[in-house]
Amino acid sequence: MSIEHRSGLLPYLFAPASEDTNKPAPLVLFLHGARDRGNDLNVLLKWGLPRFVNESSSLPYFFLAPQLPEGQTWVERESDVIALLDNLIASRSIDPSRVILSGFSLGTAGAWHIAASHPGRFAGLVAVSGRVPKTLETSQLAALKEIPIQIFQGGKDEKLPVEDTQQIVDTLRGVGGIVDFTVLPEGDHFIADEVYGDSKLQKWLISQSRRQPSVVV
Repeated sequence: MSIEHRSGLLPYLFAPASEDTNKPAPLVLFLHGARDRGNDLNVLLKWGLPRFVNESSSLPYFFLAPQLPEGQTWVERESDVIALLDNLIASRSIDPSRVILSGFSLGTAGAWHIAASHPGRFAGLVAVSGRVPKTLETSQLAALKEIPIQIFQGGKDEKLPVEDTQQIVDTLRGVGGIVDFTVLPEGDHFIADEVYGDSKLQKWLISQSRRQPSVVV
């Protein structure tokens, strides 16, 4: 894992894909939660997907994890996240049709917002322990129907009722969305280590490819 910082954009962690560099590889873009904001990228490495990537000898996807300054949200920095993604796609052997967006907690709210604002950019969305922003209308959620979505939540998460998340799942499925909703019965809010370390999810991350929107003639 390397730590990189480009002026004007967010600082970020980056890890290259391990496979043949001549063949474009997927990229997983991860948005962290509220308590990992600040100016020390090493904080991100303590748990969840960044730690999993850092402790893995090799992975078949590129990994990008920007960091927010204190007090900011991903919704506020949406344009910088997209610019950072564009920079890496232009400079690395990344397959732009296989970009997965994932978030934890505050990062999940950001992931929902960014995916709904740029639905043609992503091949999948992984939402962990987070809410859908109340500012997103059903019509905006409908823009996500072409993106396979994985939602994970702890059954004992005091910050997020399972019923609220189920309502979003039902809304998405109602507009034709492809959604898997996994509740970890004994899990609290901080389930990221268990979720991202699961081999089934890791295989899912590299098996997705952006779908072409269905066109009604």
